[in-house]
Amino acid sequence: MDLTTPYLGLTLNNPLVASASPANAQIDHLRRLEDAGAAAVVLPSLFEEQVGVAGTRREAILATGIDSNPEMHQHYFPPAHIASGPYGLVPDRYLDLLRRARESLSIPVIASLNGTTPGGWLDFGKQIEQAGAQALEVNLYAVPTDLFESGAAIEERYVRIVQELRGQLGIALCVKMGPYFTNVGNMAQRFVEAGAAGLVVFNRFVQPDIDLHRLKLSSELTLSQAIDMRLPLQWIALLAGRIRASLAASTGVENAEQVIKYLYAGADAVMVTSTVLREGPSCFERLLGGLRAWLEAREVDSLDAIRGAMSFARLKDPVAYTRGQYLDRLQTWSGRHLDA
Repeated sequence: MDLTTPYLGLTLNNPLVASASPANAQIDHLRRLEDAGAAAVVLPSLFEEQVGVAGTRREAILATGIDSNPEMHQHYFPPAHIASGPYGLVPDRYLDLLRRARESLSIPVIASLNGTTPGGWLDFGKQIEQAGAQALEVNLYAVPTDLFESGAAIEERYVRIVQELRGQLGIALCVKMGPYFTNVGNMAQRFVEAGAAGLVVFNRFVQPDIDLHRLKLSSELTLSQAIDMRLPLQWIALLAGRIRASLAASTGVENAEQVIKYLYAGADAVMVTSTVLREGPSCFERLLGGLRAWLEAREVDSLDAIRGAMSFARLKDPVAYTRGQYLDRLQTWSGRHLDA
């Protein structure tokens, strides 16, 4: 059975990738991921603030109201002691982690940068390449609080970041994008035109809640569940075969069933984070075993036989991915309710 998967110009042993998480800052953990069957690993993000070049603009950036990110397991713009936070990954330490990961693993190592404003921190991309990264993922997300900043201005800023990184890199660049654009497909296409070789669909962030006991905002990390895959599944299916880029599905992978659905929608790779944090690296053995068993039961010899078979571009009735599905579901639900 052939599970090999093309992703960002790399050939992976299978479609399962251990995406960025706090645990990926530990070499022993990365080795365990490889031993369990992960086909590639994404290191934790190095944040714009950690690179330090943007330090003098810190107060101005804070005013944009950036949300928090589950990779950090704390506020996206933390206090000045971020260098001693959960990663302790100041730039030099990040490069050292990257070099040691390359020396220790035989699977591809993908680095990650996280930022929202064009600037000097982007120059660090070249150092990441020189340290041995086989691809670079740029993680983009911001919650705009300026009521007078247009969506077009935000989108243009993101495109500039991709263009600037692409201009200095010899390795593949991937964009981990959020779902909060007026036209997600158009933004995906603009990222590809700006130089992205791949897209991760989608970025998932900690949303704030209100703690009524302490009357404080809470950003407690909530791990994804299978039901959370609906939105990325839809957009993987809408993009597959229509843009010239690798597609990685992210969010909601609990078992092999979700992996198979993402492959049918058109994903090249499937990212796994929450299940690793729940179960540990051994979850890859279970996911791969389930994938192989499903394929064997149906006498499917290669992932190419199913990848994209249920995508928008290949369905005879693609309306199921658009407004028609919404109308049909509402009518079906009403009928059930009245019959009861």
